[in-house]
Amino acid sequence: MNRRLALVAIAAAVLALFGSVYVVREGQAAIVLNLGKVVRTDIGPGLHFKWPLIETRLVFDRRLQVLSAEPERYLTSEKKDVSVDFFAIGRIQNLRDFYRATGGDESIATQRLAPIIKDALRNEINAHTLQQVVSGDRSKALAAQLVAINQGAATLGVEISDIRIKRIDLPTGGEVIEQVYRRMRAQRQQVASQLRAEGQEEKQKIESEADRQQAVILAEAERDAQKLRGEGDAEAARIYGEAASKDPGFYAFQRSLEAYRKAFAGGSDVIVLERNDPFLQYMRNDR
Repeated sequence: MNRRLALVAIAAAVLALFGSVYVVREGQAAIVLNLGKVVRTDIGPGLHFKWPLIETRLVFDRRLQVLSAEPERYLTSEKKDVSVDFFAIGRIQNLRDFYRATGGDESIATQRLAPIIKDALRNEINAHTLQQVVSGDRSKALAAQLVAINQGAATLGVEISDIRIKRIDLPTGGEVIEQVYRRMRAQRQQVASQLRAEGQEEKQKIESEADRQQAVILAEAERDAQKLRGEGDAEAARIYGEAASKDPGFYAFQRSLEAYRKAFAGGSDVIVLERNDPFLQYMRNDR
């Protein structure tokens, strides 16, 4: 009987030991509840003890978390409708306030944070035009709203460190998107016209340069041709002169044959000359 009681006591001691020891990992923090009341908070990483049965520990992740929300529609300063998809980065700052506000349920914290962030974004977008919202420095604009956001988030024990816009869309089929498309078409047409004008200008430059080079080449070719023709005529005259000085009679006969060939080249030409014309001297029988 004593042995059985000893085993029961040992088992109870082991269960009590396991019920009183808990571990908080790196990046986490814990609070301890005594009959539902927070008695210890912001317990850091390590091995810790609590009273079994009457105390309960809750462990929370204190690392940065990404809080996503559904895209929201806002109006710009010129009353143009835009759809903004965003996310926030934050973490639990005060465990006691977080537990009191949400009961330790992170989904409740996300649901209550979303309206706070959306209201801040609405205030920022309402104060800017569509062009400023789309092409401006978004991080600088959103950073100005972090103070107001964290004032509301502090009631939940949460701190928001950054807000980023993933995408800004225009409602399809609306007047705004049609205006954007018209502006985009006008800009593309302007760029195309400029490129065509630059191409036409470049084309004229190339054609002018080609015409100039053609004129220069033709002029140089004509100059060289005239030079060659002059040299050829001079050489021919020299050769004819040498031939005429060696045998004047044969030279005169050859020149006459060339004249006959040119005069009767057509085959049907008729030449009317006097009987004693010198042109026919090599055709008379008396020679």
